[in-house]
Amino acid sequence: MRLATVNHNNRATLVAALPDDQLLDLRSAAQQAGLDADDFLSMQSLIDAAEQGLSTARTLVANPPQTATIPLADVSFLPPIMPVQYRDCLVFEDHLTNCFRVMEEATGRNHEVPDVWYQQPIYYKGNRMSFIGHGTDVKWPHYAEHLDIELELAIVVGKTGKDIKAEDGINHIFGYTILNDISARDAQMAEMPGQLGPCKGKDFDTGNILGPFILTADEVPHPVALNMEARVNGERWGGGNSAQMQHDFGAILAHISASETVYAGEVIGSGTVGTGCGLELGKRLSDGDSFELEIEKIGILANRIVKGA
Repeated sequence: MRLATVNHNNRATLVAALPDDQLLDLRSAAQQAGLDADDFLSMQSLIDAAEQGLSTARTLVANPPQTATIPLADVSFLPPIMPVQYRDCLVFEDHLTNCFRVMEEATGRNHEVPDVWYQQPIYYKGNRMSFIGHGTDVKWPHYAEHLDIELELAIVVGKTGKDIKAEDGINHIFGYTILNDISARDAQMAEMPGQLGPCKGKDFDTGNILGPFILTADEVPHPVALNMEARVNGERWGGGNSAQMQHDFGAILAHISASETVYAGEVIGSGTVGTGCGLELGKRLSDGDSFELEIEKIGILANRIVKGA
């Protein structure tokens, strides 16, 4: 089941995707069926309702009332969820080594993947308030000249937990979505020698993009192996498969939750798949560029970047 949050008739509406470019307003459908509609007030409400809410949603999707369906053309997409916490990892070796190669060519200094990267997932906490959805323009930050896309798979946590075991991680995943972690590369390169961050290389309004759908975890086996592709202005830049992750999401959840509670509604990104960004390829974004990030079974996350907006 693919779920989204859309703007329909000036209201944030939780929907499920149906065939033929139709969406099902889950709250309206539940009301018409005489079921508890409170589970469908928001994506967070559905996550908190756990299996009961998902079971009801599946029942509604199997027999959708026509009066609760919405044409895809009649909505605009919001982030499927505004995370209660946002963390982003770096678990694709090809991405890291490709970026190191570019840095070596630019600086003449050798960079090697540190041992700790192989031993545990590396991550940072980002700005959970800066998310936008599919179809919304990214506003070019005024302090940067070199902007880049980053093609990532992300999980939405569905069950609060602490000291989660890696083999139990799948039971804490609500679903999977596409993350585009827009990066200001010049700001990032300037600040990273300070040994903290990333800071303004990542933190600016509209810099994080999520969606368009969340694919519920029951739709794919764990660990996930989904094809990923990035395109800019219709040209394929690169991509790979999520099976190439050095640490799968079970291992990521185990590491992050060590002596720390991970909450339902958090979003955790995989980091960029190999060749999933322009830096690896010697490419950069220009004003007005449109980009599409596609992940198998989830869909296409499409946006545009503009200066002076």
